[in-house]
Parts: sequence; structure tokens; C-alpha cells
Amino acid sequence: MNQIHIVGRKNSGKTTLIVELVEYLTKQGLRVGTIKHTHHKHELDSPGKDSFRHREAGAHAVGILSPEMNAVFWPQKTDGADPDREKRYDLFQSLMDECDVLLVEGDSSTSATKVEVWRSETNPVPMLEHDSSIEAVITDNELSTERLKFQRSNLHEFVLWIRSKLDIRISARQQK
Repeated sequence: MNQIHIVGRKNSGKTTLIVELVEYLTKQGLRVGTIKHTHHKHELDSPGKDSFRHREAGAHAVGILSPEMNAVFWPQKTDGADPDREKRYDLFQSLMDECDVLLVEGDSSTSATKVEVWRSETNPVPMLEHDSSIEAVITDNELSTERLKFQRSNLHEFVLWIRSKLDIRISARQQK
């Protein structure tokens, strides 16, 4: 899977960047999938709904199929550690098989490609200063770093790097 993680601290602009990247890449004819990674525990399915009741009854996985939206819920039992994170991305891969690129918001612990969104107004020290696995930073702030740096206000160069890094080419399907 052509997967890239957009990481950063709270209010750094991860969601805004993901939305802009989705718009930019889809205009180029690419199919883009997204995953929002969170370390917070919260209910994804609404208590009282049929699908929630199915899970409560003991179903290992529950799917929702509707005319306009589909979803699958499966439990992740853990003591706080997350040793199977990479395996779960593999599960998403089969669901997002038709996507040319998968943008993941968050998950700074992954072994996949990571780019940090950084704004000095919200976080004085970028994560990359303490995390050598972050390959690049996207910011409009002054920052002295030996890592790749992209201007946040100009997505073009960043998108070219993503396409090159993930070896994403325009296929015959995309040119139609």
C-alpha cells in the first residue's frame, strides 16, 4: 500500500493538510483513501443501534451496508500496548485496494513514511527534533533542519515528493 503518515502535535494542522492533499491528489486523478489514527479510546458505533447490539452480543466483527456508506467494526483488545498496529494497516489495505495512495492522519509510532506538520505558533519544538524516523517536515515557519522541508503554503513540491516517494504514476485508468 502506498501509505504516508501525516503526523504532528495537537493543532498543528494535520486534518487541514490531509483535506487539502485529498483535494489536490483527486484533482490529479488519483484515488485517495484516508485513515484517522487516534490513541484515544472512544466508541465508533452508537450505543443502542443494531450494529452496536450485534457487537455487544458477541459478534467478532460487524459490518454496516447502506446505499451510500459502508463500515466494518472489529474489536482491538489490548492492555494499552498496540503490537498489531502494522497488521491492522494490512487489513485496511484490502478494503482500500482501489486507492492509489493512503493518507494516515497520525500514528507517530509506525514504521511507514512519516511527515510532520509543524507550526511554531502551536508547538515551539518540532517532533522531528526527538524522532529521527520522521523523514520530512511541512511548515511555513523558519526551521533549521537537515531533513527535507516543504513549504506549507505551496503543496505542489510536497505532492511531487509524495508521488516520487511512493512511486505513484498516472495510470491509463487515471488519464481517462
